[in-house]
Amino acid sequence: MKFFHYNMFASCFSVTTGGGGKRKGRSKKWKEILRFPHISQCTELGSSIDRDYVSICEKQPIGRLLFRLYCETRPKLQRCIQLLDAMDDYEVTPDDKRKSRGDQIIKTFLSKQVTCCRAVLCRSRAVHDYLSGAPFLDYQNCMYFDRFLQWKMLERQPITKDTFRQYRVLGKGGFGEVCACQVRATGKMYACKKLEKKRIKKRKGESMALNEKQILEKVNSRFVVSLAYAYETKDALCLVLTIMNGGDLKFHIYNMGTPGFEKDRVQFYAAQICCGLEHLHRESIPHLGLYCCAAGHIRISDLGLAIKVPDGELIRGRVGTVGYMAPEVINNEKYGMSPDWWGLGCLVYEMTAGRSPFRARKERVKREEVERRVQEEEEEYNDKFTEDAKAICRMLLTKDPKQRLGCKADGAAGVKAHSFFKNINFKRMEAGIVDPPFVPDPRAVYCKDVLDIEQFSTVKGVNLDQTDNDFYSKFATGSVSIPWQNEMIETECFRDLNVFGPQGTRPPDLDWNQSSEGVLPRC
Repeated sequence: MKFFHYNMFASCFSVTTGGGGKRKGRSKKWKEILRFPHISQCTELGSSIDRDYVSICEKQPIGRLLFRLYCETRPKLQRCIQLLDAMDDYEVTPDDKRKSRGDQIIKTFLSKQVTCCRAVLCRSRAVHDYLSGAPFLDYQNCMYFDRFLQWKMLERQPITKDTFRQYRVLGKGGFGEVCACQVRATGKMYACKKLEKKRIKKRKGESMALNEKQILEKVNSRFVVSLAYAYETKDALCLVLTIMNGGDLKFHIYNMGTPGFEKDRVQFYAAQICCGLEHLHRESIPHLGLYCCAAGHIRISDLGLAIKVPDGELIRGRVGTVGYMAPEVINNEKYGMSPDWWGLGCLVYEMTAGRSPFRARKERVKREEVERRVQEEEEEYNDKFTEDAKAICRMLLTKDPKQRLGCKADGAAGVKAHSFFKNINFKRMEAGIVDPPFVPDPRAVYCKDVLDIEQFSTVKGVNLDQTDNDFYSKFATGSVSIPWQNEMIETECFRDLNVFGPQGTRPPDLDWNQSSEGVLPRC
């Protein structure tokens, strides 16, 4: 199955800003909220949890850290972790230093028979294969795994409106407002997208709302907005998402001086979007959505129109934004991921020229005329475009999807290999260690004034019943594992709470010989 995200145009990307201490905003009762249950209360979870090495020790951030803490207590396993770290470092080493870094790894960790850097990377999976055997079995019987179970119990706590502080309205979506919110326990800021229950029912939007939620919780990418929590109130279903307080990308294109960006900024944003699309397409999700900005980085947002495409199948539907829809979408033909690469071409053009390729800024023109231009006319290029920028736009804006860049057998790899991205190290970008060319001011507000945001009218004549409650139970599933664990680490709650007894002994809350009633409260 693959996902496709439909609304691919500039206002679907958001920019994040920086600012704020890691412990800032925690409730005075944060330790009480995040108090570990006694290990005896984790027995049922310990029996039911999927004990899979890849899930627990590689994918889950807290699981990975605790397994590493266990390995550090055994010299042989500690050496394995050091080798894995060295291999990860090799992967993101700049090209001109990779050979010397590979030679260093071979000299330090591997036998003299290993003579090439490619062989180094082949050993990475072998190390994980070894760790997933007897070491992983032993780990499941130690206090570090028991602590993992305690964290999983906290992760599964019920989520309600009281989990958060609610702040100003940032904007509005199709079913309700979007506002800033803050987790009381950790101080982390998010955006809360509220979907009014009666408005959803009136518009028959249940499947769309559930689809967006399920897709968001499946995708884990630094280039796609993450879903951290899903809960319900009396009147609304709530999606708690990455806050992109740098504003949407279209705001930056048109409202920060001369429309458009310099070449380096266009390349950087286009590269991040390319990575995000690759991650979505890997899950068979076409995007066609918004792009938002945070700390100078771009994330794909607004997956409300995304769908999961069955493997080997194509879809049909006139979905998207006028002027950004690909010819095959306008013609109501079947397609797969091809409209996303067309959308990337439109965006590279718009970021460079300061206008979209088939309609001038604020031009009054009918939808039919814009669609005719998309189908029949070639875009024009001014002197803002370098030869590489022209070339990639022409290849992405090829009207025949079979000939379009990104739509051939090499997919996203073909787009990344284009000379337009010759200065981009995609390995380092995916690792999040490339500095952005522009960082928004954390003190600035990159969204409309509250008074400029149109208010929703009251929904009348709609009654909610038991069928609706069945739907709500599928939606309001609480914390999403990987984003929640990342939140605990990023806000340093993990570091502050993950303490053990003297000389690595079990603390009272991990002592199987002491009942939960006998454990003194944490202070």
